[in-house]
Amino acid sequence: MSLEKQDALEQLKHIRSMMEHSSRFISLSGWSGISAGCCALVGAWLAHQRIQQYYQVDYMRGNAIPGNLYNELMLIALFVFVMAAITAIFFSVRKSKQQGVSIWGESSKRLLWNTLLPMIAGGILILKMMQDNLFDYVAASCLIFYGLGLLNGSKFTLGEVRYLGYVQLLLGLLCLFFVRQGLIFWSLGFGVSHIVYGILMWNKYDRKQDTAKL
Repeated sequence: MSLEKQDALEQLKHIRSMMEHSSRFISLSGWSGISAGCCALVGAWLAHQRIQQYYQVDYMRGNAIPGNLYNELMLIALFVFVMAAITAIFFSVRKSKQQGVSIWGESSKRLLWNTLLPMIAGGILILKMMQDNLFDYVAASCLIFYGLGLLNGSKFTLGEVRYLGYVQLLLGLLCLFFVRQGLIFWSLGFGVSHIVYGILMWNKYDRKQDTAKL
């Protein structure tokens, strides 16, 4: 291959890379997935402890109120979501600074909108289900709509995100048939799968940058 053809191919690769970077949000850090998974596992442990207390203490004393339990579990879930979001933003901002790109641009706006849209719709449905005391399907619905959000937003960020979406969607559908094991599916979906995903993404995209600092 002539030198001119090699230069042309290199230019084409460079242009393609620039176009991909401008259309996709590439500042997602593997640490974001790991931290989100750890937050979810801590939340699952707190929820498990509260459920045990409900049946072993409150129920035996005759002052068990199911509505109060579900409200407390939702507060734990909200706490986990907020902490996971904070850590994800922190690591994404850090990575964007390392890459020298802006964290807030057209690609991040498209990612945020397309990811949140199914999740917002799912959140409204879940609130209605709770209002009608259909608590058995809350865990499954959280996983399903979260998976749909990841799948919808994956075309605007790293392609591997869609596989995480498939995992969430599959676990949510399975949870529909094992509603009494919702906390286990919740832990697998929001906890374990995020940690595994984060480790894989860190090894593929972040390892060189992190090890270079050492």
